[in-house]
Amino acid sequence: MASRVGVVGAGYVGLTSAACLARLGRHVTCVDNDRHKIDRLHDGEVTLVEPGLSELVAEGIAGRRLRFTTDLAALADVEVALLCLPTPMGPGGVADLGAFETVLADLGRVLRPGCVVVTKSTVPMGTARRIPGLLGRSDLPVVGNPEFLREGHAVADFLRPDRIVIGADAGQRAAADRVAALYAATGAPVLHTDPATAEVTKYASNAFLAVKASYANVLADLCERVGADVTQVTRAMGFDDRIGPDFLAAGPGWGGSCLPKDAGALLWAAEAAGVDFALVRDAVKTNTRQHSMVVRKVRCAVTGSAAGSLVGVRIGVLGLAFKAGTGDLRASPAVAVVEALARQGALISAHDPGVSADDRVGIGAGVRVVDDPYRVAEKAMALVVLTEWPEFRDLDWRMLAAAAEQLVVVDTRNLLDQEILAQAGFRHIGIGTGGGRPEG
Repeated sequence: MASRVGVVGAGYVGLTSAACLARLGRHVTCVDNDRHKIDRLHDGEVTLVEPGLSELVAEGIAGRRLRFTTDLAALADVEVALLCLPTPMGPGGVADLGAFETVLADLGRVLRPGCVVVTKSTVPMGTARRIPGLLGRSDLPVVGNPEFLREGHAVADFLRPDRIVIGADAGQRAAADRVAALYAATGAPVLHTDPATAEVTKYASNAFLAVKASYANVLADLCERVGADVTQVTRAMGFDDRIGPDFLAAGPGWGGSCLPKDAGALLWAAEAAGVDFALVRDAVKTNTRQHSMVVRKVRCAVTGSAAGSLVGVRIGVLGLAFKAGTGDLRASPAVAVVEALARQGALISAHDPGVSADDRVGIGAGVRVVDDPYRVAEKAMALVVLTEWPEFRDLDWRMLAAAAEQLVVVDTRNLLDQEILAQAGFRHIGIGTGGGRPEG
């Protein structure tokens, strides 16, 4: 069983993997080329909004099972090296492997013979078989081990996973077993596959979730038009074991660092293979349309018409992250809606518990981010809930009403208690709940 593990990359996947493997008793060295990030991690400072992660990092450092460095040479004695590098969406949906391939060239000059190289990064089909050439080494077995971590639940997902997928060629079973042993304490089922199957599994899983989420949003539109309540419909659906309740919540759209790029990458791979994956393509188009639908709904709520002008109109926004429990703004539907409103002349004040007023990366100009949720209501013609943070339910809605110019809430997550809002004088407009359907 490998006791010395290297992790390349200290983002969500890398840092969570490093901290959790240290908790499971491994001695972990985590490498990242961001000196500022590494210096902060040395001091136990975790900037990611991820429940339990700061505590695990502090525990690993205190127990001398976890260390951080910018020097790849520190991995010279590791038995397993996990690649947790970013593979963002490139032109046409194909994954951009620039950073991934650059690191491999350097890593090949460092690792000791027999070290197992593990791809946790989400990579296109066929990448595993290219890695030995990129490393410039034939003595380093390569194993695919895709991650299935949800932001906001990453620590729990790592320590209590649904399954472990291990992709290796038939002649690399010993290396595959070494990787599987890393997770033995979790008790999760281990699925052994070939490398291409492991690579497809990650893309297929996230693209399916994207399809399911888009289905819920189209269903919400239908419910709104026929006077039904999508929250009750999806609740009833979720009791069916064949369907399940997850990813059936209607909202402003899906986003984040994984679903959009993985759906795009699967579409690119399907097209390259001559497969028409129309189901996923339509889910992506539906998601983009959902942003526009929310903007129309806000415009109608504020002006009384889907064609009304938002120029100079103050709108307060609750939520910017793509989902609650994280501060991640990447491909956030909330940001897409906010930026669209700003482009139409609205004056936006926004608050998110995971996003500070000083950290506005990914948010366009014309949007004011505030640290106090009550400030978003100042002279606002509407309040718009775009992220499902539970603390928004507990706000003093009478205080918000006293500051607002017009008492209307567009609740795109169907999060709030309508009775509490009504007592404060607010009109509630949800998604798929039979009211507030935009014209046209």
